Amino acid sequence: MSTKNSIIDITNLRKTYIMGLEKIDALKDVSLQIAKNEYVALMGPSGSGKSTLMNLLGCLDTPSAGQYILNGSDVSKLDDNMLAEIRNKEIGFVFQTFNLLPRLSSLENVALPLVYAGLSKSKRHAVAREKLELVGLGDRVMHRPNELSGGQRQRVAIARALVNNPSIILADEPTGNLDTKTSVEIMEIFEEIHKAGNTVILVTHEPDISMHAHRIIRLRDGLVEKDERNETIISAYDTDHRYLEN
Repeated sequence: MSTKNSIIDITNLRKTYIMGLEKIDALKDVSLQIAKNEYVALMGPSGSGKSTLMNLLGCLDTPSAGQYILNGSDVSKLDDNMLAEIRNKEIGFVFQTFNLLPRLSSLENVALPLVYAGLSKSKRHAVAREKLELVGLGDRVMHRPNELSGGQRQRVAIARALVNNPSIILADEPTGNLDTKTSVEIMEIFEEIHKAGNTVILVTHEPDISMHAHRIIRLRDGLVEKDERNETIISAYDTDHRYLEN
């Protein structure tokens, strides 16, 4: 994989936590690259380091050692304020628990990140409405979270993640609270987001969900155990693209 085409380039990344007198190495010397417009699944059992790696990739935490280059910028040593700015510009987050504000409508929840971008209310709402329509919720813009199904709430969360046009969509167990049918529908949305040009990083412990990704990185005991291409879906994806181009 070419470094020039990498959106994420991490080298010898480590994360150590001090718990009383105990030192826990949650991530040990991890190096990997993720190219622009890749669709990657991070997998591993509880305690494997995948959540720690997600927090580092999402600039929610800083490494104990190593280097993290995100879209050409070294974010390894940035302070909290600078990390928050990077997160707002570069990364759209989707969480298992949706993280929607209960008193706000779908439109207001999606528009919220744009407040920090300094857009007017009318512009924020116009962009938010566009993203809600993109995920099939154009008729639910004024509904509050308690008036929506789990799948619809996750669609709102995805629309919110997209609202700043981030470089990366980082999804942490996005189908963990959903039934099988709804999970498939949500994964289809992620596939469309990837086809539109976004880099998608999916954190999951579910093998069937990871199989939607084009590359699967398996972690164990804080190390990368396996990093492989998902040839089945890549072949189908390439066939679809050739069909569309013709």
